[in-house]
Amino acid sequence: MNPLVFPGVELADFRLAEVEELQTPALVIYPEHIDNNILVTLKIAHGDPNRWRPHFKTAKLGFTARRIVEHGIRWFKCATTLELSTLCDAGAEDVVVAFPMTGANARRVASIAVEQPHVRISAVVEHQSQLQVWKHQLVSLFIDINPGMNRTGLDDRQISTVIELAKSIVSSGNKFRGLHYYDGHMGAFDLTDRSSHAHAGYARLMQIVSELQANHIDIEEVITSGTPAFPCALSFQPFQSAPFVHRVSPGTVVYADTMVRASLGDVGYLPAAVVLTSVISHPAPHRITANGGHKSVSADMGSPTCAIIGHDDWMPSAPSEEHLPIDLPNNAGIPKLGEPLFLIPRHVCPTVNLFNHAIIAEGGHVHHVERVTARGHDAAQ
Repeated sequence: MNPLVFPGVELADFRLAEVEELQTPALVIYPEHIDNNILVTLKIAHGDPNRWRPHFKTAKLGFTARRIVEHGIRWFKCATTLELSTLCDAGAEDVVVAFPMTGANARRVASIAVEQPHVRISAVVEHQSQLQVWKHQLVSLFIDINPGMNRTGLDDRQISTVIELAKSIVSSGNKFRGLHYYDGHMGAFDLTDRSSHAHAGYARLMQIVSELQANHIDIEEVITSGTPAFPCALSFQPFQSAPFVHRVSPGTVVYADTMVRASLGDVGYLPAAVVLTSVISHPAPHRITANGGHKSVSADMGSPTCAIIGHDDWMPSAPSEEHLPIDLPNNAGIPKLGEPLFLIPRHVCPTVNLFNHAIIAEGGHVHHVERVTARGHDAAQ
């Protein structure tokens, strides 16, 4: 059995009356499921939309951004300038570019801030040398803190370095907003142990906050936690009574994928972005092949790359570029050539980025087609 199954998901919830008319592979998005996932996240956040700053790297569509905004969530973070532009156009009020921007990339962020004066735009920094590019720009700054993931940011034990950088931001005339802390590596821990590990890191983060306050440096906001750790952050008591706004930043939860189910358990999330494929071959007994290779379902997290809705006992094998071999149990009926299959990606974020357009499905029908607005990157300036 595929270890990435998504229990409780019924094929009937994904069928499309027009499926025979659709070319495959295709990205299909279900707005009702997006709404469900937003409400589940808000419930975990005790009903407070002010605690959630979704990472837009998952959603990618202006359509989805507008859907999120309609639920009262107007604070986002993103990783690219194209995502930033999309969010500004979709009604976001406050966007943090939570990716180190240098050179032309930073200048593009600054130009968007001028073009979109109604949106508060911020960036992250970790070194004194990064301050010059933001000088005299309409961009506020967060200090990026490394919680042990060792990807970006200042080590969370280098408190004196953080203090000096914050002082330099203030003295340079930039607006210092607070701290950005992405503890994505918490997903490596079982759910039962995750909170204790995450809370230890948040305690170190609060030490930095205390030192900043002791140096009379105001902190407006602290951003933590992607999908695996965000419930841990919301249960951390010092964040609830802090003199700053604390926001979590899960993004994958908007569409949900098999990793969300594995990481958070059955808390009510539904797959909202799936890949429609077709059976294209019967190459061997008890094996079929679908046109769902790694050019349409991301393989960055390894194999299996997906779960097949309605067929928990079918096992996707390692894909090639266009082909997805699937092994069937001995007693399974063999689907006919051309039969549609609906795949839940293991990692939905890069999967969405593989498509130019998404089919929007409502009530069992194709409603319309939307462009994947923030796919890829800005054209070279």
